Amino acid sequence: MIGFGLVPVYISEITPKNVRGSFATVNQLMICCGLSLAYLLGTFLSWRALAILGVAPCLFQLLGLLFIPESPRWLSKLGHYQEFEVALQKLRGDGIDIFEEAEEIKEFTKKLVHQKETSLMDLFRKEYIYAVTVGVGLMVLQQFGGVNAICFYASEIFVSAGFSSGNSGMIAIVIVKVPMTTLAVLLMEKAGRRPLLLVSAVGTCLGSFLVGLSFLSQDFQWAKDLNIILALAGILVYTGSYSLGMGGIPWVIMSEIFPINMKGSAGSLVTFVSWLGSWIVSYTFNFLMLWNSVGTFFLFASICGFTVLFVARLVPETKGRTLEEIQALMSSL
Repeated sequence: MIGFGLVPVYISEITPKNVRGSFATVNQLMICCGLSLAYLLGTFLSWRALAILGVAPCLFQLLGLLFIPESPRWLSKLGHYQEFEVALQKLRGDGIDIFEEAEEIKEFTKKLVHQKETSLMDLFRKEYIYAVTVGVGLMVLQQFGGVNAICFYASEIFVSAGFSSGNSGMIAIVIVKVPMTTLAVLLMEKAGRRPLLLVSAVGTCLGSFLVGLSFLSQDFQWAKDLNIILALAGILVYTGSYSLGMGGIPWVIMSEIFPINMKGSAGSLVTFVSWLGSWIVSYTFNFLMLWNSVGTFFLFASICGFTVLFVARLVPETKGRTLEEIQALMSSL
């Protein structure tokens, strides 16, 4: 969990502003590819074999960590300017002039040298509350929109909706997830964060609503084929829309909006909220389905609908801005 939360922060600190969003979303694409592969392998492997198989990429990643440079912004904050310039030059390439970027980073981080690392309580001070509201709010809405309920229980949802087996539906999810996440990577620096988030939230709202309609159709004993079509369409629309924006962009924005002196505590809070929300939704989903399957998905649709309003009203556009410009903007609002 610690490393999972640090990856988007590290990516945002080492990449130029014109490709930062795309690089951060590639992280989500790789997670998506890994999950999709696990879904496919899980159709014919036992969970024990799948768990053992997962050790191999972890060992490969451990070796790779030995070769990555330290974050230049972190080195600059510590006052290690020689190491900072070496790391920045290594990341940008030997033939690239880093003088202007290096000076901007040093000027901003010098203001933070005498500031202590913020505690969790400091996050609720006036100058930070807007950034915390955006970062935590996006994670709450991401999780309570029902993504993990749909991902973890997709097979059961398909069977409940009338499918003879959940495997065909799971394969359809995999076919949708990877291309849509790839599309998000390609559009990130062209369309911007806000438009993708808005389209994604509208799509997840529609997807949840369609799944709810499929269970409503089942309750009223309408045509069985209609149940199956609505359930499949709803879950595919939800999965594709989520992959386009709500899956990766909240992590991108989280990595951009917090100043370096509060990244540790803020990142910990946001990651904790994300995993807590994931656990709550996953744990309560079966109880909600026993209570009212139609109401469960209409509830998810309502939360996704509220996400549209939240993004439209509060989430800033960070495309094409340096981290220093974004953080200055957040503290001024």
